[in-house]
Amino acid sequence: MILYFSATGNSLAVARLLAERLNEQLMLLTEAVQQDWTAEKRIGLVFPTYDFNLPPALPDMISRLKISPQSYVFTVVTCGSAAGNCIWTLRRLLREKGIELAYSHKVSMPDNSALAFGRNPNKQLGKFDRVPARMELISRELQAESHTLHYSWFGLLSWFLGRPAVTRGMIHFLGPKVIADKCTGCGTCVRVCPMKNIRLADNKALTGDHCTVCLACVHACAQQAISTNGQQARKDRQYRHPQIKLKDLLLR
Repeated sequence: MILYFSATGNSLAVARLLAERLNEQLMLLTEAVQQDWTAEKRIGLVFPTYDFNLPPALPDMISRLKISPQSYVFTVVTCGSAAGNCIWTLRRLLREKGIELAYSHKVSMPDNSALAFGRNPNKQLGKFDRVPARMELISRELQAESHTLHYSWFGLLSWFLGRPAVTRGMIHFLGPKVIADKCTGCGTCVRVCPMKNIRLADNKALTGDHCTVCLACVHACAQQAISTNGQQARKDRQYRHPQIKLKDLLLR
């Protein structure tokens, strides 16, 4: 079983390819935490890195996952350049549950995070040229159930960005905010938010208090009616993985 978390489709594209090559099924991580996976012999976790670490919502999800200590657990993370302390953080969280992370690797994708320093993800599509070779390597090692941790880290910077107080501050200042006079109440942001943190009221979108700054809503809004970091979204910088359709990201 491969459990994934994806806002703009990068991690979903990787998870789909792994599921196909490993003959595994897929499930959204936010749904998977409600089920028991202790009978599964192999569990894969596929998700993006946020600011050189885990997405803010992931630690709670990992703590709630029911996985057997005997399972072969692996992770493949997507990132703009480096995975930072992401893999080490996941390894620590799993160890707290008595589970060892057997394998890890990363796949570089266009960077579309809140801290992308103004870079346009649609001008980073050249990164896809290196993806097939990396996925071939990862698939081959996972088929052999290799016990290898491929990782990179930023040390102090990653540690600092992962502090709860810093995370809360980043969500407050960088988190998506609805521009009311541009919102048409179409509900796309409601259905694309993996945290179910957006609702409609009086035909306008309203954000809640458990955002994980994945920016799914920012990139999916056809009206560019959601801002982040105090800036309105630009249509030319909205991004979705070219192999993923919007309907693939909508919650059922």
